Amino acid sequence: MDILHRFALLLDRHPVVFAHLMMALGALLLGAVVLWGRKGTTAHRSLGWTWVALMAGVAISGAFIRDYHLPNLFGFTPIHLFVVFVAWQLPRAVLYARRGQLEAHRKAMRGLYQGGCLVAGAFTLLPGRFLGTMLWRQVGLMS
Repeated sequence: MDILHRFALLLDRHPVVFAHLMMALGALLLGAVVLWGRKGTTAHRSLGWTWVALMAGVAISGAFIRDYHLPNLFGFTPIHLFVVFVAWQLPRAVLYARRGQLEAHRKAMRGLYQGGCLVAGAFTLLPGRFLGTMLWRQVGLMS
């Protein structure tokens, strides 16, 4: 089964997971552009606000995704702590920029990208997790 067919099935069977995945991939790619691009420009601000919206969408959708296969409490697993992290840190990072506290803003945004995109993404792709299993089966490393 090709990847497009798998995405179509994911959209059909788990639309919240699909939306979460699409926003997370967008945040991962756009975040890299914003972090490594020139700061203080109109483009930085526009792309930054888009990234903030994507990360907010990832956190909100993530709050509605449940996993009863891993150790959990009412379907919430340890990865849901990233939802709390993003919900707490994202408005703080924006507020830092609005107040002109650029070093605090820079640190908060880097932390959000590293923790909310890279680390959370790595946990999501572990074998046995829904998206991880889908990926590893697609590339032929799992049956």
